[in-house]
Amino acid sequence: MNASTGLEDQIEAWRSHALRQRALSPDDVVELEDHLREQIAELQASGFDHEEAFLVAIKRLGKLDAVSREFARQHSDRLWKQLVLLPTEPGYRAGRREAAVAVALGIGAGLSVWAGSTLVRLQHLDEWTFTLNAGFLVWPWLVGYFAWKRPPSRGTAASLVGLVAALALAVNLYPFTGGGATQLLVALHLPLALWFLAGVAYCGGWSRLTARLMDFVRFSGEIAIYYLLIALGGGALVGLTLAILNAVGTHQGNLVTEWIMPIAAPGALLVAAWLVEAKQSVIENIAPVLTRVFTPITMLMLLVLLPVLLASGNVDRAGREQLILFDAVLIVVAALLLYAVSAREPAAPPGLFDWLHLGLVVAALAVDAVALATMAGRVAEFGASPNKLAALGLNLLLAVHLAGAGWLSLRFVRGRAPFSAMAHWQVAYLPVYAAWAAAVVLVFPPVFAFQ
Repeated sequence: MNASTGLEDQIEAWRSHALRQRALSPDDVVELEDHLREQIAELQASGFDHEEAFLVAIKRLGKLDAVSREFARQHSDRLWKQLVLLPTEPGYRAGRREAAVAVALGIGAGLSVWAGSTLVRLQHLDEWTFTLNAGFLVWPWLVGYFAWKRPPSRGTAASLVGLVAALALAVNLYPFTGGGATQLLVALHLPLALWFLAGVAYCGGWSRLTARLMDFVRFSGEIAIYYLLIALGGGALVGLTLAILNAVGTHQGNLVTEWIMPIAAPGALLVAAWLVEAKQSVIENIAPVLTRVFTPITMLMLLVLLPVLLASGNVDRAGREQLILFDAVLIVVAALLLYAVSAREPAAPPGLFDWLHLGLVVAALAVDAVALATMAGRVAEFGASPNKLAALGLNLLLAVHLAGAGWLSLRFVRGRAPFSAMAHWQVAYLPVYAAWAAAVVLVFPPVFAFQ
C-alpha cells in the first residue's frame, strides 16, 4: 500500500466516523475534512510523513465527540429532534424554512411541467416534444434546491448551465424521424446525463465530486424510496377521490392526465429530496437496511435465472424483449452493488455480506456474458442498428464495471486490498456511464441519420 492510498484510507475512516455523529451534517463533515486536509498538507510540507501528519492534524482538529457537542450547542436545529420540534424550540424556524423552500421549488417544477404539457397539447405538437423536454423543465428547480443548500462557485454554475443548454439545443434541433430508434434512445439516456449533472450540484461542484459522489449515490437510492412511497400514497388518495366523484356522477376523466400528474409528479421529487436531506443526519440511514434485505434476494434470483437460461437452449435466439430484460436485471444488480458500497462501513472487516456481494457480481457477470454473446451474434447476423449498438455498448460498460468490482471485492474479502479500493473504483466509473449517456444523446442521432 503506498503512502497516498494509506492516507486516503485513514481520511475515509475518519469521515465515516464523523458522518455518524448526529450533531454533524454532511456539509459540516465536508468543511471539517477540508480543514483536516489543509492541516495534513502543511505538516507534510514541513517534513512529516503521512501517518504523522494525519495524527497531528486530527489532534489539532479536536476529538469528534467534542466537536459534535460544540456543533450541537451552536446548531441545535441539526439535532435529531429537528423533525419533531415544537414552534417554541430553536430549530423549528430553520426546519420550517427549508421545508417551505422545497415545497415552493416543487410547486415551481410542477407548474413548469404542467405549462409545458399544456402548450404541447394546445399547439398540437408532437408528444415527443414534451417527452424529450420534461427533464429540462424539472432540472433547474432540483438543482436550485441543491444550490440553495450548497452554493456552488460561479464556474461550476456556468459549466452546469452550459452543458444542460447544449443538451437542450441538440435534443430540440436534431431532425429526428418521429418515433425512430435514435429518438427513443435519446429519451432513455437523457435523464441519466441530467441526473449526473444534478449530482455535481449536489456535491457542491466539480472539485468535490470525488469526495461526495458516494453521498449522492446514497441520496439517489433513498430519494427513489421516498418518491415511491409518496407516489403510492398520493395515487391511493387520488384514486379514492376520483371514485367518489364518479360515484356521485361527476366524471373528471382528464383531471389526472392534464392537471394532477403534470404538477404532482415533479413536485413530489422536490419533496422527496427535502425528506432525504432532512433525515440523513438525524436518524440512521436506511441504505444499510435496504442492501441487507435485497442483496440475498437478488442473489437468489440470479442463481435461479442463470441455470434456467442455460437449460432453455434458446439463449442464442433470444429476441429484443428478452435482451431488454437481461439488461434490466444487470442494471438493477449494478445499482444494488453501488448502493451497497455507499452504505457499508469502510473500516469494518470483511463479513458475510461482502461474500454475498462477490457472489452477486460473479452471477451478474455470467448473465452479462450470455447477453453479450447473444447481442454480438445478432449484430453479426442482422447488421448494426442504433438499438443494437446502444445495448451492446451498455453491456460492455456493465461487464467492465462488474469485472473490476468483482476483482477488487475478491481482493478485499481475502485481505489483499482495502475496502476503499472498491469504493474508489465505483466512484471513478460512474462518470463513464454519464459520458456514455451523453454520447448516445449527442452522437448516435447524427451517426444514424436521425432514424
